[in-house]
Amino acid sequence: MFAPTPLRFKNCVRWLLLAVLGQGCGLTSTSRVHVNQLGYLPQSEKVAVVESSLKNPENWEILEASGKVVARGLTEVHGHDPEAGETLHWARLGVLSSPAEGLSLRVGSHISSVFSIRSDLYHQLKYDALAYFYHNRSGIPISLPWAKDAKWTRPAGHLSDAQLPCAAHICDYQLDVRGGWYDAGDFGKYVVNGGIALWTLLNLYERQQAIGTTLGDFGDGKLSIPESNNHIPDLLDESRWEMEFLLKMQVPQGHPKSGMVFHKIHDNYWTPLGQMPPQQSRMRFLYPPSTAATLNLVATAAQCARIWRSIDPAFSDRCRTAAIRGWNAANEFPRIYASPLSSNGGGPYDDANVTDEFYWAAAELFITLGDPKLLRYLRRSPYHGKFPSQVGQERVSQHTSMTWQSTQALGAISLAIVPSSLPEPELTAIRTSIVKAADDYLHLAERRGYRVPMQAGADANYPWGSNSLVANNAIVLALAADISKRSEYAQGAIQAMDYLLGVNPLGFSYVSGYGTRYLQNPHHRFWAHQKSGRCPPPPPGALAGGPNSKLVDPKSQRRLSGCAPQRCYTDDVEAYGVNEVAINWNAPLVWVAAWLDERGQGKSTRELWKPQATKLDPASP
Repeated sequence: MFAPTPLRFKNCVRWLLLAVLGQGCGLTSTSRVHVNQLGYLPQSEKVAVVESSLKNPENWEILEASGKVVARGLTEVHGHDPEAGETLHWARLGVLSSPAEGLSLRVGSHISSVFSIRSDLYHQLKYDALAYFYHNRSGIPISLPWAKDAKWTRPAGHLSDAQLPCAAHICDYQLDVRGGWYDAGDFGKYVVNGGIALWTLLNLYERQQAIGTTLGDFGDGKLSIPESNNHIPDLLDESRWEMEFLLKMQVPQGHPKSGMVFHKIHDNYWTPLGQMPPQQSRMRFLYPPSTAATLNLVATAAQCARIWRSIDPAFSDRCRTAAIRGWNAANEFPRIYASPLSSNGGGPYDDANVTDEFYWAAAELFITLGDPKLLRYLRRSPYHGKFPSQVGQERVSQHTSMTWQSTQALGAISLAIVPSSLPEPELTAIRTSIVKAADDYLHLAERRGYRVPMQAGADANYPWGSNSLVANNAIVLALAADISKRSEYAQGAIQAMDYLLGVNPLGFSYVSGYGTRYLQNPHHRFWAHQKSGRCPPPPPGALAGGPNSKLVDPKSQRRLSGCAPQRCYTDDVEAYGVNEVAINWNAPLVWVAAWLDERGQGKSTRELWKPQATKLDPASP
């Protein structure tokens, strides 16, 4: 159960030696001491959490692999945490600043998982998290050497998407919509979820291009994908796989609602678990165009147009044309909403308020085109110059800045990071609002026992995909660190990753292959070894959705009744409400891991761009 490491055997022997303390090699830990099971960056603040009802501090000790004590200290009493359902102490381990392997933390008779102190802690994670997208490609064989292991290979799925018809009474033609990424644990492909996932990967590229220092880490040949060695950065190659699919989903010219975008593709029944994607499916359909899907295409195609401008001008022009067509169509049909009713075989991904998508799309178009009319459109929007730390008034209502359904923050982040002709006062207002949102997340983390930058909603619920909220909030904290150059925001992003990798009430790493106790049985059709011996476990780098206190699936309802919000989780393939994986959850994991790796390497962020004098007239009609 240990993640791949040169110290695997050594640490396993060590755990056997420490069996008298209640630990065992590869066995479920009963420890009340929770650490980031991957480790800590040398120069970061390092905090472990201890379950303890004592009102006074406890002694803690750091052990080397040999059992030698190398540091001591006292815990800090935090108190009761209702989201964890526990009384907690904090152990601040800042004294550890030199690289080390095989460390553990002992408090009383309990000992933590093994962890490291390393500057390259997140280097491999950013690649494994990004490999998630190759493994979930549709319409292409997943094969060696790119799959890394024969157990993860499979034939191309859904080649029949080359001639996909519409569901009844929607259209009288077929489209070639092969490609793209499977959305989550099922075989559906959804434009609004693909949009935010694609935007996140492209924003990572643009952030590194504008102010980062490790863009080369995602250059040509850095990933294990078929397109490597084509003289194009591999991060863009993987992103293009989804971008090509989104472009295919646009209603062709000469047909009703030309320029609009079909909302989704999925089967008309839920495929059973434990199956590889079929090459052919005659019960799979396009579902009606929506304004939300169209604006997702507009925003990402506008990104595409500027990013590929000097890399592949023809592809850039194709994206630019699609973005403009989509923008015009969305303004012609501004209120075509996807049905909120769940259908057999696919989720609704409904959204009855697309004003935020209009803002996002306009922002991306403005950056790419520099059109004064688009700037005037942005200025009329109630979202301009603002950045949310909590989204609401829609079906997804949580303490986070962005979801697939609430996208104004995506436009604001692009305006803040990517050079454009935005006047300086407006740019400053957006950047300031991002830092203010990050302040909200820091205040939340300071009050949480597990220092996570989010909280349960007003009804004390952790939502479906709660871990993605943590990861997206970490992006906001990281951007605030870029903007302000203040270390407390960087520490907030680190604490978010600590939570995902083991500093949580379960002492569990929600990322497959990373840590001592980690995700092994995601809700996924073909990473379903628990369901069928013919299927593999997940490759390393997949992020589980995480605690969901609404207990929406039967498995969770049976196992988790009465759970505290952060404990509402079980690692079971059938527990889709807590253990599904998804492209819009793994994308922010890639972004944050890449940002933390850059910070760990000690490569200082370059200065943010400053606007040049602009000829745009703020008073023009």
